[in-house]
Amino acid sequence: MSKGRILVVDDEAAARSALAELLRAEGYEVETAGDAFKAFGRLGEFTPELVLSDLNMPGMDGVELLRKLREYSAELPVVLMTAFAGVETAVTAMHEGATDYLTKPLNTDELLIVLARCLESGKLRREASELSRRLERYSFESIVGSSPEMQRVFKTVAQIAPSRATVLITGESGTGKELVAAAIHQHSPRAGGPFVKLHCAALAESLLESELFGHERGAYTGADRKREGRFELAHGGTLFLDEIGEISPSTQVKLLRVLQEREFERVGGDQTLRVDVRVVAATNRDLEERVSAGKFREDLFFRLNVISLTLPSLRERPTDVPALAMHFLERYARENRKAVTRISDDVLNLLASYTWPGNVRELENVIERAVVLAGGESLELSHLPSELGVVTRRSGAPAIPGATMDELERYAILKTMESVGGSTSRAAEMLGVSVRKIQYKLQEYGAAPKGRAPLLAQPSERKADN
Repeated sequence: MSKGRILVVDDEAAARSALAELLRAEGYEVETAGDAFKAFGRLGEFTPELVLSDLNMPGMDGVELLRKLREYSAELPVVLMTAFAGVETAVTAMHEGATDYLTKPLNTDELLIVLARCLESGKLRREASELSRRLERYSFESIVGSSPEMQRVFKTVAQIAPSRATVLITGESGTGKELVAAAIHQHSPRAGGPFVKLHCAALAESLLESELFGHERGAYTGADRKREGRFELAHGGTLFLDEIGEISPSTQVKLLRVLQEREFERVGGDQTLRVDVRVVAATNRDLEERVSAGKFREDLFFRLNVISLTLPSLRERPTDVPALAMHFLERYARENRKAVTRISDDVLNLLASYTWPGNVRELENVIERAVVLAGGESLELSHLPSELGVVTRRSGAPAIPGATMDELERYAILKTMESVGGSTSRAAEMLGVSVRKIQYKLQEYGAAPKGRAPLLAQPSERKADN
């Protein structure tokens, strides 16, 4: 398999031929051109993934070629070479958009490292650009994601939105449960009605009941007037109850009655009120586990869990990170009136390798901060919080670029096995490979699960095996 398609542009035939021979020996697919004009003739038929061009050429020099190539494609990496080393020349080339800069005579090792890095950067740029162009197509309301995991979520939302059934959304904090609840409402027959939200974990028990069901004047100290609760306010629409797993046993009983009978009384009142409300609940807790522990009513769980929808964590859909980052960049650049339009390759690499314990909410906060700090058109590493680099290194993720394919494959398999609790069938499904391959690789890594043994062998155990 080719490592990439490279177009070599040099007016010196011997240098051009030697470079092509070297790169082909290294596994690249190579085409050559004797000048900048001929280079443009190769673009359509060869579609290079990188252009390696001499800087000093007759007719049209490398800088002018670079400008023309930028009009052709903003994402195409261009590496310039020259025998006339100088800071001014390098600054001019980089200012015009060169991806990198090399001096002749070329150092072979440096050349190959630069080409590999620039090809990887070009790939990331193309992916980010393409995902950005497809944001509207792949977004569902304000939810962004082209990964198979999110496409399944979009499909499920579209299927369940028209019904009246209660929905329970589960997933880690920051995965977008409120956005999904809003999308369900907006695509339902109740879209013309109110969408009312309540964060159940933020209120004490007495206040939560008042917020849910309302209260009569004099119901408790400070209740100087009658107040409608969220159920009344959501009549004809949807009520979103976030962190439903945190409500007290007594409130659970009252909520169960509303779900069953569609009626309730305000706190301190005796008048029975009837409402037409669809409930969408969300939690980052394992409600079945809380039911087993006696902390959540089983009958209420069944009432809430008529339709269940689990949102994937961001680390389970890493291919969505570039698109989400661009989505937030565009939003906060607009809000802060900043001219930030792109994300540097180093930042994209770091965002792609970070594990995002705070999920989409954390990514949004990081991009907002970076946009505020940015002084130019691009987000750079200096605009990111230092914690991102620290956590990434601790995660054990291989360096990208810099890691071999074997290292990347090992990391992907072991982290996926860890996330699915050791299930080889689920890991194989997520990675798109056979169960046999997963089992074979685990044996190769010395990490085949045995009972409740840890997935990864301890350093002392690996040393002993060696």
